Amino acid sequence: MRSYAHFRAVRFTYRTGAVMSYEYDERRSGSETFAAALRDAVNAKDVTLSWLQRQLKARGNRVSMATLSYWRSGARRPEGAQSLAALTDIEDLLGLDVGTLTRHLRSTNRTGPLGPNQFPIDEEELEQAVIDAFQALGASYPDTSREITTHSVTDVGPDGNVAYSITRSIVQSTVGTITAIPFLEISPGIATPAPLLNAVSGGRIAARYSHPDGEVHGVLFELDLPLTAPETAMVEWSVEYPPDYPPTRETGHALAQKCRELLVWTRFHPDALPDWCEEHVETPDGVTVSPVPLTRGTSVHLVRRAFGPGALELRWGYGPRD
Repeated sequence: MRSYAHFRAVRFTYRTGAVMSYEYDERRSGSETFAAALRDAVNAKDVTLSWLQRQLKARGNRVSMATLSYWRSGARRPEGAQSLAALTDIEDLLGLDVGTLTRHLRSTNRTGPLGPNQFPIDEEELEQAVIDAFQALGASYPDTSREITTHSVTDVGPDGNVAYSITRSIVQSTVGTITAIPFLEISPGIATPAPLLNAVSGGRIAARYSHPDGEVHGVLFELDLPLTAPETAMVEWSVEYPPDYPPTRETGHALAQKCRELLVWTRFHPDALPDWCEEHVETPDGVTVSPVPLTRGTSVHLVRRAFGPGALELRWGYGPRD
């Protein structure tokens, strides 16, 4: 029998693999004011576009020199999700407050290149359970939102098992207007009681569902405000586990589309530092396993940029590795 990882706080986003351009070629209203603001910020920081491009590349945003030059001159403006994600980094690199540059841009219909969409775990029955969950929650399948940035943080208790998790994501509408997003917690191959998923910020829980096989549990996260493509929103939710929940020494996050940045941060109780940790990465190309040393402090963080479709997981244990 194939061994499946137990993915907590797994967020699935789905979208057809359409490809769209990053920006319009023609000048648009607002391009001039945006260009002026960008020029002023670059001059005030006393840096070059070449420096800015290198810094963006180091953060996983591959924006060409030509594109940056077009933005600065006003010949083009950022339009797609990848360009807007780069713009957020530009604000940070230039020491600007969040939104200093983006407020000069008006909304458009473009989401940028969406890339391939694929169920992140190679298991047909599990995917069908996810489809059932979407239908029960009143959500369309596939989902028309995607994650741009996700940080998943897990606390491990003194018994060495997962105790609590919290996840923060920047989500984007890719088609039309959405008012709610399904969040799913799955445990492939393991039946569990329903964990308690709570909305922390950005919305409220409008519905809950548990699949009969016990491997898929989910909620419908109703957003504070409707989200029209390509707008983004920040959402945050937490997961608590009941006393009868199976002991869990694995944590991870799965994506059906490419995410600009995925962080899986696992924080261990000082009395339960593991003897070994492993990183498991599952993508359409296969599964890779790598040892992860716990050499600093009491936590392990895994980071992937431009990652997905796929799943990123940390496993740990005590005593010799079998």
